[in-house]
Amino acid sequence: MKLKYAFSAAALVLASQSFAQVKWDLPAAYPASNFHTENLVQFANDVDKATGGKLKITVHANASLFKAPEIKRAVQQGQAQIGEILLVNYQNEWQIFGADGLPFLADSYDSAMRLYQVQKPILDKKFNEQGMSLLYAVAWPPQGIYVKKPINSAADLKGVKWRAYSPATARIAELVGAQPVTVQAAELSQAMATGVIESYMSSGSTGFDTKTYEHIKYWYDTQAWLPKNAVLVNKAAFDGLDAPTKQAVLKAAADAETRGWTASKRVNTESLEKLKANGMNIVAPPAQLKADMKKVGDVMLKEWLEKAGPEGQALVDSFRK
Repeated sequence: MKLKYAFSAAALVLASQSFAQVKWDLPAAYPASNFHTENLVQFANDVDKATGGKLKITVHANASLFKAPEIKRAVQQGQAQIGEILLVNYQNEWQIFGADGLPFLADSYDSAMRLYQVQKPILDKKFNEQGMSLLYAVAWPPQGIYVKKPINSAADLKGVKWRAYSPATARIAELVGAQPVTVQAAELSQAMATGVIESYMSSGSTGFDTKTYEHIKYWYDTQAWLPKNAVLVNKAAFDGLDAPTKQAVLKAAADAETRGWTASKRVNTESLEKLKANGMNIVAPPAQLKADMKKVGDVMLKEWLEKAGPEGQALVDSFRK
């Protein structure tokens, strides 16, 4: 009898060793209702299903675990095993991170995907050097200008309190004479409600998520750029997985990337319809505003190339081929 129990105990130990559940935290900066976050949750569910519950990924939405600017470092240092970042937020660290925030360089989904394909090998190399891997990236819908009053040119933005969330958006403010105020996505609604900002550049998706229509009534569809969110994994955490689990993560990531770009296009259309229904004026930019913003883009590309050097020039040349 004792022998039978000994065998049973040994079998239980072996079973628990073969099914050692791994738990990962995934901090994200955007609300649970945002399409990026919904995609992350689907990614986590796909991994759970494919590994039979062996790897559990918990998504922490709306900057509840780490604030947006802290997420990259948290993944790098292993405080979180995996996380989602907005690449352009890190342009000051390395200029290539800001390539998809350059106004009017890539101003459609097709050109944004082409830019990503050119950017990806360089991003992979950089993240590897930093102890991380890029699992996938998804573009936001095209960026337009939210503003409280009708505008005809960049001069109409002079002195306006403008939300800056990245080096590029802060520089746009300077170039048009607006007053840049740093506000992350999680604090945007409050910043509008308290009059901290009167204008900002973002997608229809962000405008709807944050109920911008309650405070601001105009959105100019400039289609200025399509910044990307990137999902990074800590290399040590990933390397600690067994081969089938690694494969499951990579497969779920590839699916999430495809699904995310499709969702971004759908959300772009839906968001603008929802904004309109809530009283937002969706406006095609007047010719003068378009010309002024194109000049801003030219200045910023020139400045970026000076900072990014040969690496940046090679990226832009390859993209424009």
